Amino acid sequence: MTQATAVALAPGLASEEDQQRAQIYTLLARLLVAPPDGDALGQLAGLEGDDTALGRAFTALGRAAAKADAKAVEREYFALFIGVGRGELLPFASFYLTGFLNERPLAELRGDLAAIGLARAEGRFEPEDHIATLCEVMAQLASGEADAAALGCGAQGEAGFFARHLEPWAGMFFDDLDRASGSDFYRHVAAIGAAFMAIETRAAKMARD
Repeated sequence: MTQATAVALAPGLASEEDQQRAQIYTLLARLLVAPPDGDALGQLAGLEGDDTALGRAFTALGRAAAKADAKAVEREYFALFIGVGRGELLPFASFYLTGFLNERPLAELRGDLAAIGLARAEGRFEPEDHIATLCEVMAQLASGEADAAALGCGAQGEAGFFARHLEPWAGMFFDDLDRASGSDFYRHVAAIGAAFMAIETRAAKMARD
């Protein structure tokens, strides 16, 4: 995503918790938009977490990255998300919510993105309701790089965006990624995504109540 207008909050104004949330969203976005190369796998190999479900998922991803071959992960990513004709999974909100691509969920998302001055980056051709793009937007909202107050989704701002564009389907997607026949390295990404979406769902519901 690219910033099309100035934002109201400076990046440094996010709380420590929100900065950590932004980092997790950024990690998910990077792993879901393209496969990690050898250097990225080396960095991921250093991941360690605590004894929570999310922490254990980070530890497992770090161990998987330490043993992974970049070419094998690239082939896995291709089979899962691209394929010959199509991949095993279609990681788009429209598909999960309607069974078709480029449907109403995408149109509603584009309206919210326009409200906060975000547009699809040059060289990115997939629809904006791709799971990686949505994680990227959430990272910007959590860090304060994008102005949640400008969102056209009610007074809840960031929580409203999450409720509209991720909460209804992201958990299902990560469950599917975990169960996909071609998922090996990416089942560890799925575990992080599923645990994190469960936390975010609870937090968003609290913010809306």
